[in-house]
Amino acid sequence: MSEQKIGYLGPKGTFTKMAVDALFDGGSYVSYDNIPACLDAVESGEIGTGVVPLENAIEGSVHLTIDYLVHQVSQSIIAELTVPIKQHLLVHNQHHGEEIAKVYSHSHAIAQCHQYLHKNYPGAELEYTASTGKAAEIVASAGPGVAAIGNHLAAEENGLKMLDAEIHDYDNNHTRFAVVQKTPHTLKVKDHPVSKHKTTVMVTLPKDYVGALHQVLAAFAWRKMNLSKIESRPMKTGLGNYFFLIDVDQPYDQVLFPGVQAELEALGCQLKVLGTYPSYQIDVPTPVQKA
Repeated sequence: MSEQKIGYLGPKGTFTKMAVDALFDGGSYVSYDNIPACLDAVESGEIGTGVVPLENAIEGSVHLTIDYLVHQVSQSIIAELTVPIKQHLLVHNQHHGEEIAKVYSHSHAIAQCHQYLHKNYPGAELEYTASTGKAAEIVASAGPGVAAIGNHLAAEENGLKMLDAEIHDYDNNHTRFAVVQKTPHTLKVKDHPVSKHKTTVMVTLPKDYVGALHQVLAAFAWRKMNLSKIESRPMKTGLGNYFFLIDVDQPYDQVLFPGVQAELEALGCQLKVLGTYPSYQIDVPTPVQKA
C-alpha cells in the first residue's frame, strides 16, 4: 500500500493537527491555511484524505465545512473523531508582565473563552485568524504585548509560553473532526476503540408540503433508527429553501436505509448519503504548565 497522504487545517499547532496525530498511524501530513483549501486538495487528488473540524460542543457546527461538503465538492465522510479541546492563553517567551493589548485566535476559540476574556482582559482587542495555529504564529513574530488562544501543541511549535491554562468557559469542550475522501479507501489508523458507527444523510424537502419534516422523521422513527443530530442549512437557492443534515447512529445497510429513501422519495423528498463511518472518541493528554 502506498503511503497515505493526509491534509489538515493548519498550520502546525492546530487542534486539527492534534486530532491527526492522535488518529493516524503513519503517513505524510500536509497543512492548509483554511478549510476550503484542504477540501479542494482532496477533490483535485493532491491528497487522498482530508481532516477538518465539523462541530464543537460549545459553538455548534462549523458551517463552512458542512456547506463546502454539500455545495462545492463531492466527497464522503469515512470516519470521525472527537477530541477534548483545552484552550490556553499563549504569549511570547519574552513576555514579562506587559499589558495584553490584543488577543488572536480562531473565532470559535475566542467564543469558547468569552467569559474569561471579558473578566480578565476587557480592554483587549480581539483579532480573528484562520486557525489557532495561525494565531500562535502571529504572536511568535509580534513579540510581547499580544496573546493567542490555542493548545499546548501551538505553544511548543512556536516557542510560546502559557500565561494561563485551560481558559475555556465550559469544561465539557469537545470538537468532532470529519475525515473525508473523494474515493473511499482504507485508512491506517492507530488502535482506538470505535465508540459507534454512524451514517450522515442530507434530506431535501419539497416546497409547500405541509408536515413534510414530521413525515421525514417518522420514516426513521417507526424503523427505530436513532437520530443523534438534525440540523437545517440553507440551500442557497432562495429564502425558505433548506436541506436537513441528519446523523443516524448506525451503519448504512441494505434494508432500513433503502426503505427510508423510498418512503421519502414518495413524499417528494431527496436523500443523499454523505458517509457511513466509524466514530472514535480520543482522549489527548495535555501537559499544562503556566508561564
